[in-house]
Amino acid sequence: MTTRGSETVDDTGGAVTTLVVDDDADMRLLVRSVLRRGGIDVVGEAADGTEALAKFSQLHPPEPTVVLLDNQMPDLTGVEVASRIKRTSPDQLIVLFSAYLSESIIAEAGRLGVAACVSKTDALKLSQIIRDLIAN
Repeated sequence: MTTRGSETVDDTGGAVTTLVVDDDADMRLLVRSVLRRGGIDVVGEAADGTEALAKFSQLHPPEPTVVLLDNQMPDLTGVEVASRIKRTSPDQLIVLFSAYLSESIIAEAGRLGVAACVSKTDALKLSQIIRDLIAN
C-alpha cells in the first residue's frame, strides 16, 4: 500500500475505499472527515444495518475496500451485518467500530472473520488502522 498525492492506494494501485455505517449522523461526519484526511475515500454511508446491506450490494464489486460498521444500530447489529456480508463476500475486509465492545462481541466478530474491532475512542486513528490492515 502506498499513497498517491493525498490518496491512499492498495497494492494493485486502486484507491482504498470505505462504506461507513453508523446510526449517528455526527459520527459518520467525523469518520468521513478523518478518513478523507487520511487519504481514504468514503464511497458510501448508511444509517442502519438494512441500509448498509443495500448500499454494499450497490457498491460491490469492486468497492468498498473496507466496510466500517457500528455495532449498536436499529434493526440489525454490526455483527449481524458482518455475518451477512461474509456469507456472500468472504474476503471482504470489515472493521467493527463501536463504543460498546464486550468480550463476547469481539469473540463473535473474530469468529466471523471481522478484521478488527475498534473502539470509537480511537476514531482519530481510523485511517492508520485501515492502512495497517490493508498492508497485512
